[in-house]
Amino acid sequence: MELDNTSAQCIIGRESISKVHGLNMTLDEIETFLCIAQLGSFTEASRQLGRSQPAISRRVHQLEETLGAALFDRLGRRVSLTEAGKVLLPHAESALAAARDAERAIRDLVDVGGAHVLRLAIVGTLADSHLIDALRAFEAEFVDATVELQTATSREVSAFVRNGEANLGLRYFEEFDPALESKLLGAERLYLVVSARHPVRQRRLRTLRKFARERWLGFPPERGQPDSLGQLLERTLSRAGIEDARITRVGSLTAQKRLVEAGLGVALMPRSSVEEELQIGSLRAIEIQGMQLEQPVFAVWRRGGHESPTASAFLKLLGEFTPGLHS
Repeated sequence: MELDNTSAQCIIGRESISKVHGLNMTLDEIETFLCIAQLGSFTEASRQLGRSQPAISRRVHQLEETLGAALFDRLGRRVSLTEAGKVLLPHAESALAAARDAERAIRDLVDVGGAHVLRLAIVGTLADSHLIDALRAFEAEFVDATVELQTATSREVSAFVRNGEANLGLRYFEEFDPALESKLLGAERLYLVVSARHPVRQRRLRTLRKFARERWLGFPPERGQPDSLGQLLERTLSRAGIEDARITRVGSLTAQKRLVEAGLGVALMPRSSVEEELQIGSLRAIEIQGMQLEQPVFAVWRRGGHESPTASAFLKLLGEFTPGLHS
């Protein structure tokens, strides 16, 4: 595509405007579109972006008018992407990431030897001793650096990295999106997690057969991901000879833990995700000796994006502090 140099304007900043053959989309509109697409709600996006809901709706309306197509289907308070929205999504992510990359590249150039920012997105349960030790070592070496940390699901971590909101992400299972690169850091061992009142009292078992008639709580399989914790649960139960297992899909880790505490199901989880509940005694973890139950942990970053020196340094340190991740 050729740009008309007389009409094209390229200005880094939230209110910058890109004019291509008569189209006029601001980065603010693109950011708003991506936030709504990620959260599935205008209300949640207005909270996330710190703007009123009418302002959010106005930006989306302007973007839809510019493109001549509806981007969202409204279903009550929830929204989903239309076909046009799905087409726009990867291009919007790339555009926003490129703008953020450009700004950071310039800052790295003019602030050589000065303060730098590491923007890190991680799955919340990975905020354990491995990450803490790596962060301590990083801050000791880069005393002028600032770390901005946000927690999310694996899918959201990848989205934050794709759109440039994070330099680096830590998530479960490999990311096969061609826009991202990934590196295996290790794997977390999974345990069978049950209520403190569950009749099975052993701390170690060879198989899962005693739980064949239980209700299992698992995450929904991730769209576009050939592997996830939800799919791992299905494979594990099948290998254990548990056919027609009762699996209830629950998308929230906190909700899963509360249901297990109430005796309404059992689940496979890493110890790091239930450490607090294990300490207070509301949950128990049972090791399955006869099965290798693990979920891999990957670092992800944007392919072809700006190579932040702080992100590269932290990734190197992280590799030194995560020798296998097993716990």
